Amino acid sequence: MELKIETRNLDLRKGWQEKIESERDKLIRHYANLVLHLRVAIGSTSHHKEGGYEVKLVATVPNDTVVVKRTGEKVRPLLIEAFDVLGLQLKEMVRKRQNKKGEKPFTSPVEGNASGVVKRLYPFESYGFIATRDNQEVFFHENALKDISMEELSEGDGVSLSIVQGDKGPQASWVRAEK
Repeated sequence: MELKIETRNLDLRKGWQEKIESERDKLIRHYANLVLHLRVAIGSTSHHKEGGYEVKLVATVPNDTVVVKRTGEKVRPLLIEAFDVLGLQLKEMVRKRQNKKGEKPFTSPVEGNASGVVKRLYPFESYGFIATRDNQEVFFHENALKDISMEELSEGDGVSLSIVQGDKGPQASWVRAEK
């Protein structure tokens, strides 16, 4: 998922950026193939009635765009509320697509064996993401690692893997380091 953070009439604080990135990681975990692009805009408003800040999330999903806008006194609570609302809207989209007869939502374009590069690692949470050669993002858990441990794995390492359709999108059933 591509992330773009914009600010208007203020500087981006480190705490805000960290919160945005952690919320983005949650979206990736829950909606791996659904959100293609996420734009977060934080602005200082000049209108006293609206509070002091505006947070706007624009999520691009297949054949649609989801927009959430919140205004208020403090940015961090606005970010939390906006991401919560976005999550609920995405959950509802998934539910509606699953209810359509015979349609399986967000199936992996590639199933079977593949190769890729470790994109992100979260060793303390025991999982990570692999970018395949066709730019598909695949979740993997530490339990899927064969012949290597999380501690030996680094971002940028080449791996081979088997991709299956998980509950929340494509995931690796096994991962091996390329020799």
